[in-house]
Amino acid sequence: MKVLAISGSLRKGSYNTRLLEAAEEVIGDRADIESFDIGNLPHYHGDRDGETKPQAVQELLDAIASADGLLIATPEYNYSLPGVLKNAIDWASRPAYKSVLKGKPTAILSASISATGGVRAQVHLRDILAGTLTPVLHAPDFLVPTAQDKFDETGKLTDEATQKLLQRRMNDFLEWIAKSKS
Repeated sequence: MKVLAISGSLRKGSYNTRLLEAAEEVIGDRADIESFDIGNLPHYHGDRDGETKPQAVQELLDAIASADGLLIATPEYNYSLPGVLKNAIDWASRPAYKSVLKGKPTAILSASISATGGVRAQVHLRDILAGTLTPVLHAPDFLVPTAQDKFDETGKLTDEATQKLLQRRMNDFLEWIAKSKS
């Protein structure tokens, strides 16, 4: 099984990127995890969205197409998801209703220094993915509030309760992908 991990944060030391690394650790050898850096994508531009895509865009499309599932971790910026993540989805969502996102099992995580943990970004992301026909794992939001207290200085997730929840969520996600493949 292959899972494509996408962090909506480009920041070095991002808690969302660290959360994806923790997810990869709990998944272990049950799936291959590939991370994709969306920071190299050009801004979506319909005139550039033809037969030949910009190289970074084609790499994104190929990575999504070859994955059995998507794991997206998003911070919350101004009550929503970051523009860079929305841009990646805009590129991947074409052609409408026939894109590489259509039917791709997806799980959403978020980590934030705030007490709300990115809940509003998750709501917006689920709404956007609904418009691309991308199914999202039906489960309560996976939020890591006050993330600065849950990771150590090396970036390792150290909060036991969060580790247990992440293990359970990744188990559910992998089971769902396996069922969707059969």
